[in-house]
Parts: sequence; structure tokens; C-alpha cells
Amino acid sequence: MRTRPLKVALLGCGVVGSEVARIMTTHAEDLAQRIGAPVELAGVAVRRPDRVRAGIDPALITTDAAALAAREDIDVAVEVIGGLEPARALITSAFEHGASVVTANKALLAEDGSTLHEAAEKHGVDLFYEAAVAAAIPLVRPLRESLAGDKVNRVLGIVNGTTNFILDRMESTGAGYSEALDEATALGYAEADPTADVEGFDAAAKAAILAGIAFHTRVRLDDVHREGLTDVTAADIASAKRMGCTVKLLAICERAEDGRSVTARVHPAMIPLSHPLASVREAYNAVFVESEAAGQLMFYGPGAGGSPTASAVLGDLVAACRNKLSGGKGPGESAYAQLPVSPMGEVVTRYHISLDVADKPGVLAQVATVFAEHGVSIDTVRQKGKEGAHDGAWLVVVTHRAPDAALSATVEALRGLDTVRGVASIMRVEGE
Repeated sequence: MRTRPLKVALLGCGVVGSEVARIMTTHAEDLAQRIGAPVELAGVAVRRPDRVRAGIDPALITTDAAALAAREDIDVAVEVIGGLEPARALITSAFEHGASVVTANKALLAEDGSTLHEAAEKHGVDLFYEAAVAAAIPLVRPLRESLAGDKVNRVLGIVNGTTNFILDRMESTGAGYSEALDEATALGYAEADPTADVEGFDAAAKAAILAGIAFHTRVRLDDVHREGLTDVTAADIASAKRMGCTVKLLAICERAEDGRSVTARVHPAMIPLSHPLASVREAYNAVFVESEAAGQLMFYGPGAGGSPTASAVLGDLVAACRNKLSGGKGPGESAYAQLPVSPMGEVVTRYHISLDVADKPGVLAQVATVFAEHGVSIDTVRQKGKEGAHDGAWLVVVTHRAPDAALSATVEALRGLDTVRGVASIMRVEGE
């Protein structure tokens, strides 16, 4: 074993960073055996140096993250600050000074991953980011390496624990969205400002990363169609149950049937209870991968939290350190395919539509005509009288697969019918 230690710069020391530092300290001997050399925490960049950080030598603490990232003796920089800046500048600086980088920064990778890959390639160093997508769940490496010889056609996943907890509570307790969000906040699953989670931004960033790896194509956050779950109601959950389905916020990345383009989207959807993702409860994550040779694979586990995320960071750290010792290099960006990313309107999917209609003869025929005019075939129709109303009814229509643009145009046309008093809910049906 080499006696000279590999030096690690820790950029950020919040929930994840402090756990990374703890594991590096308490498991130092094991890590050295796995890597082939000791690893030494050479500096920790923080914003508030006066905060007590148990187990970390105060002499390592610095507020000058730029100087730490630019040190010539750093072998690997671990970035767990998050956000676009100063994270982007720090990672780029680390590359320029010969350090490999391990990051958990999904937002930056989704926004500017290609530029970071190019910089790492230019300076002959590694960029690893297993923790950016699903914390402890091994997903990036299997897609990038284990399935490198296969053709991935679809990635379908629950990649945000907060939203899965909220939807699980709505289903299991009958709570509305607000009540379920309040519970998630009280238990620490939701941030004080939950926008990134409940509006789908977090999941969309992860979808961009997954689509890029799975389809060897550069996919940016702006390429991902995004819808949150704030409009999901208890009635939607009940409708899903009647269909033998459950509602999940899904990240869906898929190759077009002709193989010439890809799509990436995040939105609530009904999935059959028979689908493996339907049983994912609480704040857990799971990703379902469909490939030509391997078939169907599912990756499941805790997708957030200090310890799970730190586990993925340390796995990447070991890989980066081993490469430093051997003079090798891990796989870089594989965007050779450069397939175009199609807009949401070209996605072929199914709809579940709940309409508030007048309860009189001819309404169903009018509704069916609108679907036919837009080339959308109806699978099932269910009508139920409204409680306490003598002239109103609920009409629930489930369609066959059709382009999303045609389905959207159908819904807009339905809104214009005199007999349709309102479109109560619209939800896609997936996983069949």
C-alpha cells in the first residue's frame, strides 16, 4: 500500500458533507485498504465557520472555497454545496488544478453537465455523480457501465421521496394534498419551501441526467417537460383506485418507437397496482429500466438523506482515488448518439379525464364526437350522478394511446361544449 495519502477537499459541510467527513474519519482504515492508499481530508469549505462540527478538526475549516478548490495538492474535490454558483466555478477550478471531482449537484449537471464533462476530459480527470440522482441507489454506474453494451429503451422512476410520501399519505389516509404536505414537513421530508419537490423541478433535473446517460444524448433541464403534483386531488386518488391504479409522480425517459428521438418528462400519472413501482411507499425511490437484452430491471432504496447520499459520494470517492493511483480514468460523457429531444406533444400516452357534465340525453354522444374529431380513441367510459344534484353527472373517460398534443386539443375542445360544465381532472396513465 502506498503510504503517501491522497488528499480530499470537501466543498460544503451541511447534512451530506458532514456525513461524508464522518465516514472518512471513522472508516479511514477500511477506505485505505479498499483504495490502496490512505485518504486525508485536507480542507473543508463552509459558509459559517463558527458552527460546531463534531469530528472535524477546526484547523481544516475555511471560508475560502475558491482557494481550497485551487490547491495543487488536492487529488479529489467533493462538491456538496449545491446550486449553480459558486459550485460551477469551484468544480471547474478543481479540474484546472488536476483534481477529480465527485458531486451530488443534480441541478448543475442537468443545466450544464456537458460543459463539465468537457472540462474533465480536457484536464484528464474524473467527474463522478452517483449521488446526484437517487442517493444510495446504484443507478448512474449501472446505466453508464453495466448496461453500456445494451440498448435502453425506457427509464421510468420515482425519484423524489417528498412527493412519493405525499401521494402515499393521500392514498393511505384519504388526506388532501395540503394535509399530506403538512405531515411531510413536520416529519422533515419536505423543506420549508417545498417548491423544488412538489412542482417537479428536482425530479426533472434527475430525469435530464438519466436520459442523457441512458440514450447517449445530451439532455438539458429545459428539454424535460415538467408538471408538479399540487393539482392532484383526493378525487384523483379515488378514481385511480377504482381503475386498479395508484398515483405517482414519475420521471419518464424513453426512446421513440422508431429510435430516432427521445423524450424526457415529469408529471403525476396513474399506474396499475400490478406494476412494481406501485408498491413503492413512504419516501422511498425506485427506478424501472427497460432494455433490449437485459429486459426489465428495478433499482430501489432510500433516495435522499445525509447517510444514503454520503454512501454514494464515498463510493465515487473510492473510484476516483483508485483511478488517481492507477493513472486510469473512469468513463466520461457518452453522448455519441445526439438524438433530438422531442416535445411533449409528440409523446404517445393515455389520458384519464373526469368531466362535470349536464345529466341529459346526448351528452355522451357529444363528448365521443369531440374525441373522434381529434383522432383519439376511447377505451372506457363511466358515468355517475352527482350527489345532491338533479341535473349534473360525472363522466370519466379513459383513452387509448394517442399523441399528447391530440389529447390536449381534445380536452380544450371539451371545455368549449355547452354540456361540459368543467374538466375536473386530467391525468396520464402509464406503466401498462
